[in-house]
Amino acid sequence: MENRHFIRTIIEEDLRNKKHDVPVTRFPPEPNGFLHLGHARAIVMNHSLAKEYGGRFHLRFDDTNPVTEDALFVEGMKADIAWLGCHWDALYFASDYFETMYQRAMVLVKKGKAYVCDLTPEAIKETRGDLKNPGENSPYRERSIAENVRLFEGMRRGEYADGARVLRAKIDMASPNMNMRDPIIYRIQRGHHHNTGDAWCIYPMYDFAHPLEDAIEGITHSLCSLEFEDHRPLYDWFVKHCEMENIPRQIEFGKLLIANQITGKRHIRRLVEAGHVDGWDDPRLITLSGLRRRGVPPQAIHQFIKALGLPKSQGETDITMFYETVRDYLGLHARRVHAIINPVKVVITNYPEGQTETLDAPFHRDDETLGSRPVPFGRELYIERDDFIEHKPNKKWKRLALGEEVRLMHAYFIKAHDVIKDDQGIIQAIHCTYDKATRSGSGFNDRKPNGTIHFVEASHATPIEIRLFDELLKRDVDPDAPIETRIDPQSKRVVHGYLEAHATPHQGEAFQFTRLGYFAVDKDSDDQNIIVNRVVELKSSYKPKPGQK
Repeated sequence: MENRHFIRTIIEEDLRNKKHDVPVTRFPPEPNGFLHLGHARAIVMNHSLAKEYGGRFHLRFDDTNPVTEDALFVEGMKADIAWLGCHWDALYFASDYFETMYQRAMVLVKKGKAYVCDLTPEAIKETRGDLKNPGENSPYRERSIAENVRLFEGMRRGEYADGARVLRAKIDMASPNMNMRDPIIYRIQRGHHHNTGDAWCIYPMYDFAHPLEDAIEGITHSLCSLEFEDHRPLYDWFVKHCEMENIPRQIEFGKLLIANQITGKRHIRRLVEAGHVDGWDDPRLITLSGLRRRGVPPQAIHQFIKALGLPKSQGETDITMFYETVRDYLGLHARRVHAIINPVKVVITNYPEGQTETLDAPFHRDDETLGSRPVPFGRELYIERDDFIEHKPNKKWKRLALGEEVRLMHAYFIKAHDVIKDDQGIIQAIHCTYDKATRSGSGFNDRKPNGTIHFVEASHATPIEIRLFDELLKRDVDPDAPIETRIDPQSKRVVHGYLEAHATPHQGEAFQFTRLGYFAVDKDSDDQNIIVNRVVELKSSYKPKPGQK
């Protein structure tokens, strides 16, 4: 799919004008949680744009806050990005440049463009002003260059307590852009860093570190979401006044927002710690690890991202649009097998006891390259309980009923003649006869059955645990209510059923359960206990309220 958008136009113009030989892009996550579907737009587009024009794609961890960051998140993000197929040409950490960034900050100090400020965080906030009123200059703004050099060196040596002093850029406290009102560059923050240990007790702020990192790495096009548009003048100011050799260009695009989904790291962490979800990779979350565990193929994520493009504006997308893309992809590529998730037994009373036979069935009727598999058939079978009703209610019922004949997919016609019930009146078995002359592929077309249903032969069936997922959050509650009160207790249901004998699913592989949906083997599975997750239903079950689209 060719996807035209404004960033591609900018890159092509820069290459045509010889501004750059090739584009160099990057994805710069902070390792303080796990990536989610919203991040996929930035990952896929940064990677694909670099590769399309013969350039380079960097993965860089903006690890400038040791208190919230962890090596666990670094490794998790690397696994997610690799799973997406967006392989990086170089791996960097902001912490690789801590010494360089300190020296560049000292350049600002010695040029009189940065000063050490002793105001408390609360006082800095109070004196910053607002959109209608200018800020107030700090009483420490006019410290001499020599004093600022001495104090900044003292900050690095750990001579002051956490929060006692900060380094601020000296720009303009009356600027209409709030980001330009003497922003903080460095703060004192003691904390063990996952990469540098205890070597530093001062850390650069994101707005200072990010443009320098881009310039150091030779990033040509620094793509970021729209909330950083107002930060662009500050980005350019730091690149210029820190005297960076390479000058990257920041370009903003609309963030991918998914309606009614949890993406905030602190919210997910709270749900994980309280046991409301089964970890960061719970299949009900739209974290990339959750989608991977659910069985979503990475190719479907690429299709979704490219179909949406890179808009300049920002708006929410419903999760059902994403799952429709997943469904379309799996419909073309997934193997199809028989499984029963709400079983009831069928006994073929005129089939020989102790005998089974093997039928042949394709894995995909429209893709012969996926091959075929043997399907056992015998006297006792399982069918879906919903595929049987004692008495046919109307002409629209096209499944099994007493006195009605249906085709068993890839097998024979059967006709129900009796049911066996327990003391509560629940059907335990359906007695049927079969017509040997109607074997699939025999060319028999003498009569028309009352529909076609699937089955699993009982003696060879593989017991499975099936996890059925719906949206984690209810749609009909106040979106501003605490997340814990919005959780749907029915968003995860566990049932038990049977899989056909020769399906041989692989962990993570998504495949279709005939007539039921797309499923994938969960990581909790083992040889004795196969667990599958429903990826998506065959058709969307979402029904908008009146007036909703």
